[in-house]
Amino acid sequence: MKPTVSPEIVEYVEHDILPRYDGFDKAHRRDHAEMVISQSLELAGRMPQLDADMVYIIAAFHDLGLINGRENHHIDSGKILMADTFVQQHFSDAQIDTMRCAIEDHRASKSGMPRTDYGCVVAEADRFIDPETIIRRTIQYGLGHYPELSREGHYSRTMEHLQEKYGPGGYLKICIPWSDNARKLKELHGIIADSDALRAIFDRIFDQETSR
Repeated sequence: MKPTVSPEIVEYVEHDILPRYDGFDKAHRRDHAEMVISQSLELAGRMPQLDADMVYIIAAFHDLGLINGRENHHIDSGKILMADTFVQQHFSDAQIDTMRCAIEDHRASKSGMPRTDYGCVVAEADRFIDPETIIRRTIQYGLGHYPELSREGHYSRTMEHLQEKYGPGGYLKICIPWSDNARKLKELHGIIADSDALRAIFDRIFDQETSR
């Protein structure tokens, strides 16, 4: 069961925060932020020591730093959180610092594990592992950032990214072992290892994304 979030916080996020995602690339628009919020609350439902309002805010702000580019977006997202007047009015300095740390730690390429349970929750929610969703988001990101690539160029980039991040030796780490991510990551390993299956999924999703 998902924990209950304060209505005023939900209203603020839906009215003032989520619209900021509309200008990002397809892989990081509002639907992604909403997914991370939903998954974060699902995980927090099994971790009663966590404050639901903090979990919600962390998930809502986690990618806002993309406004300045991807490289340091986790750091910039934390800065945006700390500068937010609504957040300052509704949370203590200690809570804000905890939320900042969690946002900074959500990035999959970060070395080491998140510093707190809040960081583990948003990191795990952001890594929501559904093979087709991951492949689609990889294609969407490529189309948005490398429009000059041919179909084969996008396929090569997709394979390289999947191996580097999600492959057996990839940098993505599972933070919460009882989440669905561990099981689904093994499923994705199987697809990555099966070139025919991966190609079929890529071609279907690539055609869908380029025909819109």
